[in-house]
Amino acid sequence: MRRTEPEGHGPVRYGPPLPGHGLPPPPGLVAAATGTHTEPTGGGAALLDAARGYWTRRGLPTDHDRTVAAPGAPALLLALTAALGGDVLVPRPCAAWWTPQARLLGASVFPVGTPAECGGVPDPYALLETVRRVRAEGGDPRLLVLSVADDPAATVAPPELVHETIEAAAGEGLHIVSDETWRDTLHEPQDTVLIGPAEMLPDRVTVLTDLGGPFLPAGWPAAIARFPDNDTGTLLRDRVLDVLTSLDARIAAPVASAAAYALGEPDEITRRLAASVRLHASVAAAAHRALTAAGALVRPPRAGRHLYADLGPLRSALGALGVGDAQELEDFLSVRLDMPAPGGHRFGDDLGALRVRLSTGPFLGTTDDERMASLVSPEPLELPHVKRRLSLLGSTFGDLRDDDDARRRESPR
Repeated sequence: MRRTEPEGHGPVRYGPPLPGHGLPPPPGLVAAATGTHTEPTGGGAALLDAARGYWTRRGLPTDHDRTVAAPGAPALLLALTAALGGDVLVPRPCAAWWTPQARLLGASVFPVGTPAECGGVPDPYALLETVRRVRAEGGDPRLLVLSVADDPAATVAPPELVHETIEAAAGEGLHIVSDETWRDTLHEPQDTVLIGPAEMLPDRVTVLTDLGGPFLPAGWPAAIARFPDNDTGTLLRDRVLDVLTSLDARIAAPVASAAAYALGEPDEITRRLAASVRLHASVAAAAHRALTAAGALVRPPRAGRHLYADLGPLRSALGALGVGDAQELEDFLSVRLDMPAPGGHRFGDDLGALRVRLSTGPFLGTTDDERMASLVSPEPLELPHVKRRLSLLGSTFGDLRDDDDARRRESPR
């Protein structure tokens, strides 16, 4: 197919953002976004106190000097990578914003394969093999970034895999950054066991959370980090603060106030989060049914506001439409679905693989009234604006399935 906007194909400037809520912020959060003062680098006392309370409620007690806040997770990961030095290992695929931080600093990034059942956490044996190969070639791997609740795969890694992987990483002297942006967005929290690396190996894990995952609108950038309670954690936190200071990476005062309010988890916030998760989970499940019915390979989404589809089984039908790689797939689906559909290459996957991440936010409506109707409806999938979007998704992929079936029937045997 003809690419109409070649300037939009850069891997960094045109990379996809976090899947958004697609919902107006709750009134209390908006009211909390006040202040004209200058927040200190690393976050003010109110925000850091709220962050410590947030982690304590999740089984991670945190001392007052173990936290840092920054205007978004990319700034924090950049500072962490600079502070640790060396090369970085990531699962393949991984969140689109992880690798640019390391490459900006001149560090090498080495992808590691994930097991069949989930994304976000490398296979432990593949991790060991990669570390030893990199060192044999003169590299210096020091940092492993992973996510138990994952973007882009929308899976939740089982605790036994997480334990094996972080034990392997620790045995090789790696520091682990656990991106837990999506841990509060489990679709079935009563039936899903999520145990983070810091709960298993607290001395070697820094926890990172972008608050745009559970709480804040995309335009209000804020993120928090929790460091190990040991000398390594103290040194790492100090270095991270130095990097953030050199970048003048401060959270805007109104955003910091809103973040502190949200991290305190008043009833308004917890109710909104629970309702939002239910809504996005129902849409993700419907999208999953449509994609798998068409023959795509998609792991059932378990967290977040997205799902990740492998359209390899539909390659012949897509090829007849001029779609032969992930960039062409992104171009094709973004037009056909009238929504962003970033290809797997944005997440470190092979360009030649026909993989795509789809977000659930665009299915909720195009106006605040439609989105709020989706949120409060007991049957959101039956609302006209949601049904239209899901119908378009189903027909787009149904056409590909039908074309593929017809092609196979016409092929000489």
